[in-house]
Amino acid sequence: MLNRLLAAAAMAFCASAHAAAADPENTLVLELEDGPVVIELLPNVAPQHVERIKTLTREGFYDGVVFHRVIPGFMAQTGDPTGTGAGGSDYPDLKQEFNATSHTRGIVSMARTPDPNSANSQFFIVFDDATFLDNQYTVFGRVIDGMEHVDALKAGTRANNGSVSNPDKIVKARIAADNN
Repeated sequence: MLNRLLAAAAMAFCASAHAAAADPENTLVLELEDGPVVIELLPNVAPQHVERIKTLTREGFYDGVVFHRVIPGFMAQTGDPTGTGAGGSDYPDLKQEFNATSHTRGIVSMARTPDPNSANSQFFIVFDDATFLDNQYTVFGRVIDGMEHVDALKAGTRANNGSVSNPDKIVKARIAADNN
């Protein structure tokens, strides 16, 4: 009986910690092959980018999309439906929303071309501190659970006939409020 009570208390503590840290409408869940990654979206620092991510997620855009560029010690990039690093959604590119959030471990930021107003659907998750990216890329979220699954992604790149022939992928992406 005591063991059951302790287990229930531990589960309640973990559940309340996650509930307190995240608003379901602004929580992105990436179901990876190794397990879920929970991302707190930051609409107060990048409202247009958060809205784009939520729209694409709800349309199923990210389901099955690969991590086409994974550089250990730096970042893992996804969001290109072609898997090459050159694709995006049919929506127009977004104007940059650079903000004061620093690119530290677990930060989620939009990828772009050299044009600062070219973010579309691709994003990356930072493995380690990458503060040299600050004020050059739009931060729109942070991993609050499951970073170990990001760490487990296969290193390499698919762009330009790169080194990963069977890259890891997002099995399903969802907004927590949608319960799907």
